[in-house]
Amino acid sequence: MKITIIGTGYVGLVTGACLAETGATVNCIDIDAVKIENLKIGKLPIYEPGLESIVKRNFEKGRLFFDTKLSKVVNESDAIFIAVGTPSDEDGSADLQYVTGVAREIGRHLNQYTVVITKSTVPVGTASKVRQAISDELLKRDLDFKFDVASNPEFLKEGNAVDDFLKPDRIVVGVDSEKARKVLSRLYKPFVLNNHPLIFMDITSAEMTKYAANAMLATKISFINDIANLCEIVGADINSVRNGIGSDSRIGNKFLYPGVGYGGSCFPKDVKALIKTGKDFNYNLRILQAVEDVNKDQKNIIFNKIQNYFNGDLMGKTIALWGLSFKPETDDMREAPSLVLIQKLLESGVKIKAYDPIAMEEAERILGKQIDLVNDMYEAAIDADALAVVTEWKEFRLPNYKILSKLLKHNTIFDGRNIYDPEELAENGFEYFSIGRGKTNCISINNINTKIEKL
Repeated sequence: MKITIIGTGYVGLVTGACLAETGATVNCIDIDAVKIENLKIGKLPIYEPGLESIVKRNFEKGRLFFDTKLSKVVNESDAIFIAVGTPSDEDGSADLQYVTGVAREIGRHLNQYTVVITKSTVPVGTASKVRQAISDELLKRDLDFKFDVASNPEFLKEGNAVDDFLKPDRIVVGVDSEKARKVLSRLYKPFVLNNHPLIFMDITSAEMTKYAANAMLATKISFINDIANLCEIVGADINSVRNGIGSDSRIGNKFLYPGVGYGGSCFPKDVKALIKTGKDFNYNLRILQAVEDVNKDQKNIIFNKIQNYFNGDLMGKTIALWGLSFKPETDDMREAPSLVLIQKLLESGVKIKAYDPIAMEEAERILGKQIDLVNDMYEAAIDADALAVVTEWKEFRLPNYKILSKLLKHNTIFDGRNIYDPEELAENGFEYFSIGRGKTNCISINNINTKIEKL
């Protein structure tokens, strides 16, 4: 099969490379000429484990191509994937200007039947807008022939996207014609042979499935963070609570890890977009509004602990940060909790020294010279008044406490991911503040005023 992918960002590049890996001929199109030339020499615009080798291998094998001209390949394609960005508008809705712009471009060049597939995360009704945009352009050219639009949402986890695509939990496809169904069935036949479920449904349901899935996962995160905050007040241990409820098969233990809130390119944007969709149809998604509110507060939790520890006097202090990306195994800092913490610390007159295994270049692009970016986790700790762990990279899990103790001014650690053992930290002479693990001298978030004595 011949496939065209429009957009070589996270979703588009992973999709294109992995489809090429199954034997399809894939053309990846992007208007960014520099990005395209870099891809031709194996320089990727994103960090994703395992992706670079697949891109290079399939490019060298002549199955994966990169270009800026959609007109060259649009009429050679059995299917065209739209995988461009859908950032949040000011009102929380998904900005579809890039999606509809691509649809119009397809319509300006299309001369034969194909299936146009929305791979970007888009709200309900987007497929109809794509169909209309293509039809309008065909009408301008006095053309009238059959084409189909389908929805095929992605379910890729950053840091594990290649495996997620090649070994999916499920493949969701929304179609409204038998011909489109046959094209998508053929495209995903290699996955069906490996017993991965291919689920067909109507287009509207497919569009909703993506948002509902991300909203459910975000809800689990905000729920466990809310419970963790209460555990800290009443003296319970969230790890014990998490194990207790996670062993229930109806609940499960995934996404029940307390922390500093969710970030990234999907959850924040998709929760906002789904809330906005509800409002557009005069329905208030009350649970998701609470999910977003809890997450917003949770991103302040480490700052508030630090501020309370130093009795509100942070001016001139130095804080070491371990981890800047919103999660491990990615350089993505979109909506990262680290950015909220950094902004709060800078506003309080704090000097920040930070280290991340992968996201340093991205951090410099976003933050410039506002903080000191150093080359090693221990270098960040030199003469720091405290250490804050924001992202749970593996290399942070077993630090040398003797070295750390010598480098820090004060043996104080604020753990935003609960990766350390409080007893072990105490044995090594550290003051340790985590999330939801019993009563501490730091009440975590601003909107909690309840004291343990009042319970």
